[in-house]
Amino acid sequence: MRTLGVVTVGRSDYGIYQPILKRIASDPALKLLLFVGGMHLSKEFGLTVKAIESDGYKKCERVKMLVSSDTPEAISKSMGMGLIGFAQAYRRSRPDILVVLGDRFEMHAAALAALPFNIPVAHIHGGELTQGAIDDALRHSMTKLSHLHFVSTKEYARRVEQLGEEKWRITVSGAPSLDNLKSMPLLDRPVLAKILKVKLTPPPLLVTFHPVTLEHTRAAWQAGELLAALKTSGLPVIFSLPNADTGGRIIRAMIEKYARQNDLASICDNPGIQNYFSLMKLAAAMVGNSSSGIIEAPSVKLPVVNVGSRQAGRVRAKNVIDVDGRREEILSGIRRAISDKFRSGLKVLCNPYGDGHAAERIVRRLKGVELNDRLIRKTFQDMVKK
Repeated sequence: MRTLGVVTVGRSDYGIYQPILKRIASDPALKLLLFVGGMHLSKEFGLTVKAIESDGYKKCERVKMLVSSDTPEAISKSMGMGLIGFAQAYRRSRPDILVVLGDRFEMHAAALAALPFNIPVAHIHGGELTQGAIDDALRHSMTKLSHLHFVSTKEYARRVEQLGEEKWRITVSGAPSLDNLKSMPLLDRPVLAKILKVKLTPPPLLVTFHPVTLEHTRAAWQAGELLAALKTSGLPVIFSLPNADTGGRIIRAMIEKYARQNDLASICDNPGIQNYFSLMKLAAAMVGNSSSGIIEAPSVKLPVVNVGSRQAGRVRAKNVIDVDGRREEILSGIRRAISDKFRSGLKVLCNPYGDGHAAERIVRRLKGVELNDRLIRKTFQDMVKK
């Protein structure tokens, strides 16, 4: 039996993993071992490890790593604590292959800690760009720490190859989160409103705004401009809250204050993947800088106002309206997004991030790859040979 270790550090990656986890858990030839860390173990972020346990994944390695602060020093300390914690976890429970996803600093600590153990690392969502965040450096670093690469588009496959990775290591799988949208029933308006205890008539704006970590000193100004635009729009708003990044607590506090002072605003933190995707389906538009606006939103024909530079460089569909961080530009983007003309142009929209069969491709490769010296011993591929 092959043991596949999967690292999850927050609600966002756990939702993306769902189709993969289910396939691994249902395969008699595979054993699933979850490494749970980061925001999952923090009361401040909802202690979402409870949701993992309620899904039936009760046996897991827990790695506590988050310092209760989001200053640059605290983030660096959290990375160091994560490196120690994951090293101890691998000593206790060493997987045959370790699966990591994306670009967060908590996830990077997990990949780096695996290096001295010679554990093969499989990385999902490599090759992408987010030019406004430190995530870019973390993601590309994880590519070099990894032995298998599951990318969401051919363009990202070319970028991973450009980083010196051998072609046989790269699989264009598509984005796993789209598997959820293909198989998961979405809830209708009355049912979802009752579950979340929010008003969904008229359709609200769904707002997710994370810190732009390369511009974290401007977090308060950026959040202030966004909130001013939302207020001027006069539209109902449902917020999800930001991640544990530098400046995240400032944005969180401003959103919570805004929601207390505005009857048209409410917060749904940790709504769960089915509820969140259902919100996307029913919303008037999405506003903010979340990757879900780039990757998942095209599948539900949702207009997206992408604010600022956090997602700069990512492949995007025609549902995305890019605006800078000024309130006038954000408001203009919102008005365009909710117009009948813009929405009608999305009826035949195709999602560039895949066909909803990513988990099948990923698990098949993880199950079949030979665990040998060739997998571990990487050879850098020069683009131009002398």
